[in-house]
Amino acid sequence: MNHSRSNAGAPPEPDLPPYRVVLSETDWGSLQTAFGDGQDLPKVLTRLLEPDPKVQVSALSELGEMVGHQNSIYEATAPVAMYVAGILAHPAATTPRPYRNVPIRAALLNWLASTAYDASDEIVGRTEQYFPGFLAPGTIVASFRDLRPMLYRAVSPFLRDSHEDVREAAVIAALILAEHPALTVHRDHLAVHARAILDTIGDDPNRRVAQKALEAWGHDVPDAEPFLEEFWDWGPHSDGRSYREPPF
Repeated sequence: MNHSRSNAGAPPEPDLPPYRVVLSETDWGSLQTAFGDGQDLPKVLTRLLEPDPKVQVSALSELGEMVGHQNSIYEATAPVAMYVAGILAHPAATTPRPYRNVPIRAALLNWLASTAYDASDEIVGRTEQYFPGFLAPGTIVASFRDLRPMLYRAVSPFLRDSHEDVREAAVIAALILAEHPALTVHRDHLAVHARAILDTIGDDPNRRVAQKALEAWGHDVPDAEPFLEEFWDWGPHSDGRSYREPPF
C-alpha cells in the first residue's frame, strides 16, 4: 500500500522519474563527487541490479564513498539517491544479502536513510551555526532536501513490508524524510511506526531516530532510555550497522 495517497485532501508526493531516465539523462561527468566528477557513477549504479548480491553490496559501498564521503552531500548525491530510490521495487532488490537472509532492499533503504540524515534538520542546523548560508536556496544541500517528498513517495510502500528488516529500514528513512514541511500530513501515521520501533529491541541509532521524531512532532515518549552512542556516528560511512557485510 502506498501511504502517500492515504491522506484525504493531501496533495500526493511527486513521482520519481524512472531509474533508467535518471541514469541516461543525468550529465554525470558534470557533477561533483568526493573524488572528482561522476563519470564512473553509471557503471557503479548499474551494478546494483546485478544478480550477484556481493556485487550489489560492493556497489552500494562504493556509492557511499563517492557521494557520501565524510557524511557530506555532493552534487552527484541527489541523482544517485533518486536512482537508488527508483530501484526499490526492482526484482533485483529482493536478492538476499550475503551472509544474511535479508533482501538487498533493506540495504538500499538503509543507504537512503543515512544519506537523508546527512541533510537532516539536526545535521544542517548544527552546520549552519558555523557556516551561515549553508542552507541558502540553490545550494547543494538545499537542493537535495527539496527531493525529500519525492524520495518519501518511493519509500512509503515498504512501511508495511513483510520482511522485518525492510520494514524497519523503510520506517527510519521515512521518519527522517518526513522532516520536510510538505510531509507533515504523514507524521501521525508515521508516529505509529516510530512507536513500534521503540517497542522492539533494535539498533540504538534506529531507536534514537524514532524517539527524536516523536519528540519533535509533539508526541509523548514515556520512559525514554539513554542511548549508547550519538546518532551522528551511525550511517553508511560508519562502522555500525549498514549495508556493509564482511568481507566487504
